[in-house]
Amino acid sequence: MIAALLRFSLTQRLLILLLATALSVAGVLAFNNLAIDAFPDIASPQVQVIIKAPGMSPSEVEQRITFPIEMEMQGIPGQVVLRSTTKYALSIIVIDFEDKTDINLARQFVTEKLNQVWDDLPPGIEGGLAPVTTPLGEILMYRIKGDAYSNQELRSMQDWIIRPHLRKVTGVADINSLGGDVRTYEVVIKPDALVQYGLTMSDVEHALASNNRNAGGDRINRDQQVLLVRTLGQMESMDDIKNTSVRTQLGAPIQIKDVADVRIGSMTRYGAVTSNAQGEVVTGLVLLRKGANSLQAVEGSKKAIEELKSLLPADVSIEIFYDRTELTTRAVWTVEKALGEAVILVLIVLIVMLGDIRSALTVAVVLPLSVLFTFIMMKIFGVSANLMSLGGLAIAIGILVDAAVVVVENIHTQFSNAPKGVSRLHLVYRAVMEVSTSVISGILIIIVVFLPLFSLTGLEGKMFSPLAITISLALLGSLILSLTVIPVLASVLMKLHHADSHIAKDAWLLAVIKKIYLP
Repeated sequence: MIAALLRFSLTQRLLILLLATALSVAGVLAFNNLAIDAFPDIASPQVQVIIKAPGMSPSEVEQRITFPIEMEMQGIPGQVVLRSTTKYALSIIVIDFEDKTDINLARQFVTEKLNQVWDDLPPGIEGGLAPVTTPLGEILMYRIKGDAYSNQELRSMQDWIIRPHLRKVTGVADINSLGGDVRTYEVVIKPDALVQYGLTMSDVEHALASNNRNAGGDRINRDQQVLLVRTLGQMESMDDIKNTSVRTQLGAPIQIKDVADVRIGSMTRYGAVTSNAQGEVVTGLVLLRKGANSLQAVEGSKKAIEELKSLLPADVSIEIFYDRTELTTRAVWTVEKALGEAVILVLIVLIVMLGDIRSALTVAVVLPLSVLFTFIMMKIFGVSANLMSLGGLAIAIGILVDAAVVVVENIHTQFSNAPKGVSRLHLVYRAVMEVSTSVISGILIIIVVFLPLFSLTGLEGKMFSPLAITISLALLGSLILSLTVIPVLASVLMKLHHADSHIAKDAWLLAVIKKIYLP
């Protein structure tokens, strides 16, 4: 099989060179489309159910909401852990699934179970599934600043202008709004007025609910046109609320303003956000969608924030105080720097030891091609570019040239003392076949050394398996290239010296070592 592969490569040299070029282009494209992050995603597929129950105590929430949902969630396929947190007016149920479970399928299972139990839960609750993100999904945090505006006004800008705009960014799962007061319209009942008019709280509530909607009528055909008839009743201001009629007595309407005070208020708060001892502030948190590219999501969010300047008042600004890009770029740059230094160092060592720059360059070609081959495989297998996966490439960079060094060195030896009448391709074929078994065995032994990393499970497996995958893929790529592309390049680039016309001398460093060693 190796002989057939080698014969095909040497007889179809142009095709092999074209394939190597295609490999380079595909590798660059694969790297540009890889999900890039600082660290591997160590979180299991997780679905959160968040239910808000205004006014309920923790014990009531546990009894009437959390417990029924937990009972319904039992037995979901692939479920590993089911846990919950119950607070005042809030229930959070977390379901962890097996690592290979598709997150969208898991969310579908949870949604179906939640729909089955929803009708049995207390009225007035709201909530559902949390965004498709992970515990490491917090990629950008910003503060909304405007000295001329209250925290309630800033929070309204965050909820109705900034958040919808940022949610359109590719890779963003959701935007969490933190701090400030959420604006509401409050109707504060006057008990004495209710008694005076003979009304109840239910009458007021019913009047508000029934009068806050639009109603469709019929259609009128006139002059080949269709006119729609509808009743506009949706409240749009405080005056609309005040003038809502509760009941008619003696031909005169009793309105909301007669029995209650209408004012601007805020929802019940369970926490606050402060900044630099300057009091309360309004902030936003950008959440990354699971599996998305964090760098692209952050850059897209920054661009969207710049676009928001034209939509917000001139004296309102958005200040970013946490950015995942810095951590990610530093982690990736650390590995890129190590790769670059290793390539240069390997090239220098090859030139010094082989004493022939053509041979050294032939060997050096295997480094970028192996790395690009690895990027393609990472894209196919869904491995993100992070500190651990790229670190595997940095570790393997010195090993990647092993097979190529052995192959080129033997070709160099054959070319240095080539008998007349023997073709260049035959010499390359003979040289590669002499060392093919040793080269394959050596690379496979190194790959076997990393196989135990694949047996790790849980957090350790998620952390170290990307390293083992990239090292194994890079070594496999270097082996394939050493038996196909490297022989072709050697047949084109390296010089041929006949035995009776020129006897190649060893490199000066190798000559010094032999002078000491041979005696």
